[in-house]
Amino acid sequence: MTASLTPKPADWLSILALGFLWGSSFMAAKIALADFGPLTLAAARIVLGAVLLLAVVALTGRSLPRGARAWGFVLAFAVFSNALPFFLLNWAQLTVPSSFAGIMQATVPFFVLPLAIAFVPGETFGWGKLAGLLVGFLGVVILIGPGELVAGPAAVLPRLACVGAALCYALGGLVTRLAPKMDQIAYSAAALAVAGVLSTPAALWVEGVPEIPGAASLTALAFLAAGPTALAALLLVRTIRSAGPTFVTLVNYMVPVWSVLLGVLLLAEALPGSFFWAMALILVGLTLSQFSALQQLVHGGRKA
Repeated sequence: MTASLTPKPADWLSILALGFLWGSSFMAAKIALADFGPLTLAAARIVLGAVLLLAVVALTGRSLPRGARAWGFVLAFAVFSNALPFFLLNWAQLTVPSSFAGIMQATVPFFVLPLAIAFVPGETFGWGKLAGLLVGFLGVVILIGPGELVAGPAAVLPRLACVGAALCYALGGLVTRLAPKMDQIAYSAAALAVAGVLSTPAALWVEGVPEIPGAASLTALAFLAAGPTALAALLLVRTIRSAGPTFVTLVNYMVPVWSVLLGVLLLAEALPGSFFWAMALILVGLTLSQFSALQQLVHGGRKA
């Protein structure tokens, strides 16, 4: 028997909070990078986020995943959704604006589509999705900048690192989709713990023990761990359970807007006009590629 998952006011508040938390993470990372290396910042954010989520798991009586197969998926999720993209984005933001990194992460669904068609049985690929991919790809090219593509590694590699982070998140989403059924909060907590075990030794080996950071960097790190990492994981699970995964796709439209607003207003980032054209094309591409999902929302929610 199916039930209609119609978004309620609390779900709209949750999705707005998710959009803000994920959209503001790029600004916070930019601030923290003044005193932390990219690997160190990624490891610290992951470890602190893991501690918070593991505390939630313990306090709510949940159990961590069991069995080698489940932990194999946890490991893959830890790499593709935590350790690797956090580092790539941090390293990229040493030179690119936080707004650029935020806009680029709106392209995650463009990578999800071909991956889902290749690995998820029954996934279809219509003309709308193809048009969305092409329009979104044009937006990515404009965002990176044709001139940067031939300007040499120093100019193009940080921008391509943002593309790589988006691909990582898409792979992480695919891993979760294919994973055996398990409690999603415990799954996220376990993945953060594994990512912390992987990233902390690498950070210490490459960047050493960091010096005492300033108050702004520490505040930004605390926000990254508590907000976009731990709290966002809880909100994501809650919203999916209440309103369905289709509703959560709306967050893709909010993240780039928040990243641009906060980058311009709080970091005084001067953005070329091409950034706004690129964001517009990427959002149009998202709409085309997810048109059927958006129709479901318009017509009263998703059946589950």
